[in-house]
Amino acid sequence: MRIIVTGGAGFIGSNLILRLFEQHPDWEIYNIDKLTYASDPSYLNAYRDSERYHFKKVDLVNREEVQDVVKNFKPQGVFHLAAESHVDNSIKGPEPFIQSNVVGTFNILEECRQLWMQDEEDWKNNRFLHVSTDEVYGELGDEGYFKEDTPYAPNSPYSASKAGSDMIIRSYYHTFGMNVVTTNCSNNYGPHQHDEKLIPTVIRSAMNHDNIPVYGKGENVRDWLFVLDHCDAMDVVFNKGKAGENYNIGGNNEWKNIDLVRSICDILNEEIGNGPNGDYKNLISFVTDRLGHDFRYAIDASKIKKELGWEPSQDFDGMLRKTILWYVDKYKSAST
Repeated sequence: MRIIVTGGAGFIGSNLILRLFEQHPDWEIYNIDKLTYASDPSYLNAYRDSERYHFKKVDLVNREEVQDVVKNFKPQGVFHLAAESHVDNSIKGPEPFIQSNVVGTFNILEECRQLWMQDEEDWKNNRFLHVSTDEVYGELGDEGYFKEDTPYAPNSPYSASKAGSDMIIRSYYHTFGMNVVTTNCSNNYGPHQHDEKLIPTVIRSAMNHDNIPVYGKGENVRDWLFVLDHCDAMDVVFNKGKAGENYNIGGNNEWKNIDLVRSICDILNEEIGNGPNGDYKNLISFVTDRLGHDFRYAIDASKIKKELGWEPSQDFDGMLRKTILWYVDKYKSAST
């Protein structure tokens, strides 16, 4: 089976490709990635010379580049992860988010539609999985959960661009009958994540004895999902999900930002020591809150559990410690 993964040199994409290689030895994977600052193709070096792995630098906004890959590789399935994803950057400059997340999604989707509609079996069986975010739903108060039928209410340029791409995917099912599915996931953590994200930022700042920045009072709440749990869920949805449906993917694992930061500091105290005055928590510094900062996200993942049999399997405490040690090794290596 020929599979395209967009954004496969990024955090979730690289973990997904590694997982798919393990789970599907008969799959041939074509990784297309723009290679932005957040990409690192070295994570996939183990498969670089494999006959089952192909890579091409492609900007999804460039329609001709997308058309060339789709026509030549003739994919039977797509995992579409490529996206600009850093909320702060979308506030500083929204245009790349609209281009990449909306126009880029349309280009890869439309090229697949044009290819697959030429054959009745391709049209029926070939699948396009679109990976989105829980941020499209807006924010929650102290109670409640995002469900698949929760109305969209994006509050940042990033989440608005993802909501726009979700609507395009939806329209291709309802208008053309295309075999598409969409997943909306909660905050991911794990190896390969870019340094700008929360958990790597806390670890890097602590190891450098810099201030650890926490927005506002740190009371914003997020649901954390280990990246390999997310990869398993995407695989399940791709293979078993119902065409035209959305599936929420969450970790059932809510944390206030400040509590997570303190927990990371405690693990660093245990594992590497040498914090200022014996405790990395002394570096925590509260900074001006992000514009439009949603208070709380929480996912109701009961649909994917009930219909497809998936639920998160990784222990948060163990995987958080494993993740922290991965970054400790990374930053130590970078400093030598």
